[in-house]
Amino acid sequence: MYIADGIAYPDAEYGKRVQDYLSRGFDRKTAEYFASGRKRITSVTANDDFSLRLCFDNGEVRLLDCEPLLEVGTVFAPFRELSNFKRVYLDEFNCVSWDIDPNVDSNEVWSNKVDLCPDSCYIQSVPIEEI
Repeated sequence: MYIADGIAYPDAEYGKRVQDYLSRGFDRKTAEYFASGRKRITSVTANDDFSLRLCFDNGEVRLLDCEPLLEVGTVFAPFRELSNFKRVYLDEFNCVSWDIDPNVDSNEVWSNKVDLCPDSCYIQSVPIEEI
């Protein structure tokens, strides 16, 4: 057992890694994520409430609320329309992605793509239970 800042970690190595990230200025949630190992998104599904169902390579299924991102004047504004939001896909780096114009190849016109990295998706999402 490893105890730091009043928190007991059953795995000493994990606890030391968390403390290392905290010492570099990471918040606790982010430090715990990176200390446990980065995750890869294996599938993404858009829901009608502007949330995403994300499956990760560790078997977890999580829910990411995207509504706060969909503000007018941001790169996410085109996806305030549900049909556009539902065009979500995973790109070659397993990032959650949307093409602003579906008729433009985002591999050729990089400014056509809006994406979220897997790390942020995991950290900002919450676990959901399979029904």
